[in-house]
Amino acid sequence: MSPLNTYIVTFNCGRQRINPPVFAAHLFSAIPNPQIAPDILVLCLQEIAPIAYSFLGGSYLVPYLSAFRHAITIAGVSLDSASYVNIITRNIGMTAIMIFVLRDQTAQVRWLETAGVGVGMYEMGNKGAVGVRMGYSIGDSTLELSLVSAHLAPMEDALERRNEDWKNIVRGLVFTPVSPTAVRKITTQRLPRGSSDDTEPLLSFKPEGDSIPPMSGLFTPTTHLLFAGDLNYRTSLTKPAPTSHLIFPQPTKDTSNPLHYSHLLPSDQLTRELRAGRTMHGLQEAPINFPPTYKYSEKACSLADSNIDCADRNGEQWAWAKHRWASWCDRVLYLDTPAWMKAKDPAAKVKVTGYTALPLMATSDHRPVACSLSIPAKAIPEPGEEDEEDAKGDVRLVPPFEIDLLWREKRQAARSKEIVVGLAAYLSLTWEGRGILFAILIGAVGGWWVVRNILG
Repeated sequence: MSPLNTYIVTFNCGRQRINPPVFAAHLFSAIPNPQIAPDILVLCLQEIAPIAYSFLGGSYLVPYLSAFRHAITIAGVSLDSASYVNIITRNIGMTAIMIFVLRDQTAQVRWLETAGVGVGMYEMGNKGAVGVRMGYSIGDSTLELSLVSAHLAPMEDALERRNEDWKNIVRGLVFTPVSPTAVRKITTQRLPRGSSDDTEPLLSFKPEGDSIPPMSGLFTPTTHLLFAGDLNYRTSLTKPAPTSHLIFPQPTKDTSNPLHYSHLLPSDQLTRELRAGRTMHGLQEAPINFPPTYKYSEKACSLADSNIDCADRNGEQWAWAKHRWASWCDRVLYLDTPAWMKAKDPAAKVKVTGYTALPLMATSDHRPVACSLSIPAKAIPEPGEEDEEDAKGDVRLVPPFEIDLLWREKRQAARSKEIVVGLAAYLSLTWEGRGILFAILIGAVGGWWVVRNILG
């Protein structure tokens, strides 16, 4: 049976709307065989929109998310006119996830669960994680797949805070079921080719019934896990010195050249923390064979467009921001199949078939990162008594942190704060909000004048 081909892209959008044709032109750069469309396409998005729109959510986010749907439609043409359905979209504040499935395979999605947790200020969603878990029918079994988009704490010296964010994500990212009725509605979509659901708002369903799995944490015994986002791990604990930018990586194929990016890679915080077992417990990453994805200068962004390839392809210099260390902030990690499954079938492994950075976009100082994975087309079995030795210490069975029993109350409290902050930002930082305040002011002055004349 053919494996499940999954394609995941993580992108810090810089709070701006993307240019769909430009994004589409490079979207599938990590696919090994452009003739074969991925079964599942996942977009992990950070800083999806300005804070006012992100925190208020709903229709305020539709233009930003619709641009990605448009890009997927355009990009599908290059893959033998592949057509995708956006089966679900979720966001927690400024972090979002969009799941697309090939149109002729939507009925294979048997159930859906969603989760979200904020790890920003007061546990709000300026930083955090949002996830979708799905049951995907393959033959007589159902493969379980968890997909998570995350955004961790910034700055070079915030290493411990990033590790703490990971801990809080594991403790607070609890998946709850989407209504079976809603799932049937989503997975029976058969829109005509070329049609678009760009005007559809975010899906919002409440769990009901008991025909789907109960709520569970990030790690479960029978689930595959893909974790991607702007994880913000840097290549230094301190800010760059005034002359540090002179040793930042530059395009060269000579690996002995000190400016080749491979010389900076040993300083990558995430690689060190992974090896030390202090973060992303149990997860793996394919070898990095691409330059740092952050932070590009305003000049670099202003020159990025659909007609200019990224500097590493045409020999131009990379224009880095001088006040931040060039770093691999944007990453895709995965949880391989458990030992008890590989003991019975050594070939049952998750395989990365492509991992690369896409070209710089004019709307962000991050480069998107894409990863193509081949997942065994079989469900992960529960470990039996005979698997006790293979199962010992597996992160699926022994998560690094326990679920926070107050996760729901904390999310609700944080959501209330997000609405207040979102409204304040809307009224003070957007033209529409300022217009409302101005109208209120004019109305108040006019009312005062009328009352004054009546009483006078």
